[in-house]
Amino acid sequence: MSESKGVHIYVDGSCRENRNVTSETRAGWGLCVIVDDSGSGNGKGHLLTELNGEVVTSADQSGYLGAEVGSNNTAELSAIAHALRWILSESEVESATIRGDSNYALNIASGLWKAKANLALAGRVRDLWSEVSGIVDLVGEHVPAHRGHRWNERADHLAFRAMQGEAPLPLQFWKPGQR
Repeated sequence: MSESKGVHIYVDGSCRENRNVTSETRAGWGLCVIVDDSGSGNGKGHLLTELNGEVVTSADQSGYLGAEVGSNNTAELSAIAHALRWILSESEVESATIRGDSNYALNIASGLWKAKANLALAGRVRDLWSEVSGIVDLVGEHVPAHRGHRWNERADHLAFRAMQGEAPLPLQFWKPGQR
């Protein structure tokens, strides 16, 4: 990890059909943790780790965070939850910036907005945000979607592949914009 012990975590969610969603609708989340990120979107920084998975909508399944349906919003919130859980597992992190392309998810997570749906998931994410912000300097920042920002595009790739049930391409074989 870098001298500053700061990380930037890019998060994204993906949903196959974002209309008339149910608990059976496939959705995926992805995140990539970057150190020494300039934030400019040109790929500066180093990938520390990346994670992805499907949105779990059944309380009986491992990884359930409270999502009632698979949707883009539950995927975005799930990505933030997993980012926050990753921060809690890393004792060396002193500051974290979570960057995502969903103002909805970032504002729900940070407590600026109040959720009207998926209340259990939103509450869990908000609780995690509060816990993490009590330990490290935590900031949420919006990144424009699908504008060629390397690490946001990578998080999108990870989320899309998780939603599809496919493994992501290794970083060395992937290009921004490739789903």
